[in-house]
Amino acid sequence: MPKTNSRKNSDSPAIYASGKGRVVHDLSIFAKGEGVHTRKIDSKGYGSSYTLPMYHEGEFRGFIFFNASDKHIFDDETLHYLELFAHVLTLLISSELESMRTLAAAVRTVCDITQHRDNETGTHLDRMSRYSRIIAQELAPKHNLDDEFIEQLFLFSPLHDIGKIAIPDEILLKPGKLDANEWQVMKTHASKGREMIQTLLDNFGLDAVYRIEMLHNISEYHHEKMNGGGYPHGLKGDQIPLESRIVAVADIFDALTSDRPYKEAWDNDRAFALLRKLAGDELDRECVDALLNNRERIEKVQQKFSEHT
Repeated sequence: MPKTNSRKNSDSPAIYASGKGRVVHDLSIFAKGEGVHTRKIDSKGYGSSYTLPMYHEGEFRGFIFFNASDKHIFDDETLHYLELFAHVLTLLISSELESMRTLAAAVRTVCDITQHRDNETGTHLDRMSRYSRIIAQELAPKHNLDDEFIEQLFLFSPLHDIGKIAIPDEILLKPGKLDANEWQVMKTHASKGREMIQTLLDNFGLDAVYRIEMLHNISEYHHEKMNGGGYPHGLKGDQIPLESRIVAVADIFDALTSDRPYKEAWDNDRAFALLRKLAGDELDRECVDALLNNRERIEKVQQKFSEHT
């Protein structure tokens, strides 16, 4: 004889909700649901589910979902073990969230420091990080980029030039063109950036954060070129991580359309034309196309984070 479920047991489709969680014995009642999660569950053919809220130190952190192929599968014994498992998951997820909060605070702090050393404005970082996110969102379906990848790209992209902190003022702040020796020193900022990122992660104990390699890749490889003519390693094509290719396009576009001591800002048409010319040779063509396909969103970013407002 099957065990009864004291939380709720019924031969008809039923939902049980309490402070602890919710059992849905028959998910077919949600077959016509409009919610994103509901549609995903229905598409997988699940028969029943158990949902638990996550709390850590009194703070709500989200939900954990357990789904089963069979209906009426969540009896008391099953729920007991799932609650224990959910508790462990909550602790692990909370620990990861705290690490991400610490990392986000560290990133913001370093960005503030970087702005005091470089002649680029803070709005440059605001714009290029949002251009990076727009490109990633456009590429998401083809490259299976999830929301976490996109938001971490948005968070990490402002640190692409962190290595410039180590470049001497007479080179970093020089208003004119760099000579050959000065340019060799300037190019070291990519490798120095990776070293500084690693020091930051070590000091804050954040080296185990999920996808932290993305931060390394952005700082070290954003000046690599598709034709192998970039630096510091001369990587070519798909050898360059996708996040680095995305940031390269976002950074170059904003540099073209911004005022610099050595140039006036280009208009978007002129900048887009150069990006098209560089696509496939120096820049990733998909990333360039993803930016050009979102002109309206790009212009909204420019209006919101203008250097002249």
